[in-house]
Amino acid sequence: MVEEKNMNDNFTKEKIISKTQDENVLFIRLQFLDILGIPKNIVIPTKRLDDALTDGIPFDGSSIAGYATIEESDKIAKPNPDSFVILPETLEKRKTARLICDIYEPDGSRSPADTKYALERVMEQGKRQGFIFNTGPECEFFLFKKNGEKSTLIPNDSAGYFDLSHRDLAEGVRADISLTLEDVGIETHTLHHEVSDGQHEINFKYADAMTTAEHVTTLKYITKIIANKHDLHASFMPKPIFGLNGSGMHTHMSLLDQFGKNLFYDEQDEFHLSDLSKSFIAGLLKHIKEITGILNPTVNSYKRLVPGHEAPTYISWANRNRSALIRIPAGTKQGARCELRSPDLSGNPYLQFAVMLAAGLSGINQHLSLQKPIEKNIYRLTREQKKEFSIDRLPESLGHALAILKESDIVEETLGSHIFENYLYVKKEQWEDYRKQVTPWEIKKYLSLI
Repeated sequence: MVEEKNMNDNFTKEKIISKTQDENVLFIRLQFLDILGIPKNIVIPTKRLDDALTDGIPFDGSSIAGYATIEESDKIAKPNPDSFVILPETLEKRKTARLICDIYEPDGSRSPADTKYALERVMEQGKRQGFIFNTGPECEFFLFKKNGEKSTLIPNDSAGYFDLSHRDLAEGVRADISLTLEDVGIETHTLHHEVSDGQHEINFKYADAMTTAEHVTTLKYITKIIANKHDLHASFMPKPIFGLNGSGMHTHMSLLDQFGKNLFYDEQDEFHLSDLSKSFIAGLLKHIKEITGILNPTVNSYKRLVPGHEAPTYISWANRNRSALIRIPAGTKQGARCELRSPDLSGNPYLQFAVMLAAGLSGINQHLSLQKPIEKNIYRLTREQKKEFSIDRLPESLGHALAILKESDIVEETLGSHIFENYLYVKKEQWEDYRKQVTPWEIKKYLSLI
């Protein structure tokens, strides 16, 4: 049961200050993300809470990825009162609360570097058209054993998918993560062992994309802390071990109207999909290559997107076919949705959800039609059959994805020029650094042969 003190409903400045006094809170964590999705925070004593909620807290953004140059480094972190939560003792030794911040410029304008703002803008565009964008991400991760303070690549167990056995050594770890998430107001739905050794999945309640983006960040933070308490290391790296399935963030999506009605459902359609949902899916398929550099933002992401390990590599949709990029899960009228299977958890969820929505809205606004579903195992189709069905491939490397992203008008418009240009700069640096490396595989393969 979530304690009332941790429910984040309609907090005002006065209520927050009163809560912190009543609960003897000592510190406040003011949190935000850089453009890569790495959590940042400013810790203030509770006596500065009034200042933070009234005027925000100034900070130097010059060393934060994608935020500013030295010449324009000053930023202001303004907390969102509705994000207030008192962190449980399982996370903090000293009584501490958390607030998620919007980032502003000194002149009072919203900072173009604020990735949260990018998602807000496209969600507001959707609202003007009468849509509320809901997402339900599946969060997969590995638990590895530690050797002292160092993490290893040794999985903590050898259990399999949905196992209920003595081999699942992390049932208690997942339970502790779930209970801690509940303590901060995040309602978990399912938690289970995944396919690979040491691999796990935790899902939480479906909600609007802004809420779920923040829940993804909180889940990753909590999972790492709880894992460490069990002398384990939690990793959301997409493909940490060769030969095993990687970890993704399959994202379920739907549009609701202002009354909560699911706009993706049509009882008369053979697939129970509305025309609106079909255009949304068509938009995702049309723009997927452009947005892949945001959905799969690391060199390692593309080690996961290979045939044979349940990750999509081809651009298609289907009802039940798990080799397709987008599938339509079975569900009720209110649960009608599509599932995009390519994203992973190595990125910034604000930006990931923003480009997903932008692509879908583009499909709706252009009244795109949806081709017939591909219910065959795409990996077994011949080249000629793939050509016959007009099945294209996802980008095969970060460099490939960035080359396509660079030319994308829809991504630049969605993220804004500041984030778009800085993101490309940082990611190109990563790609060039990787390209220059000489890997152990190359030494083993070529040193004696050539």
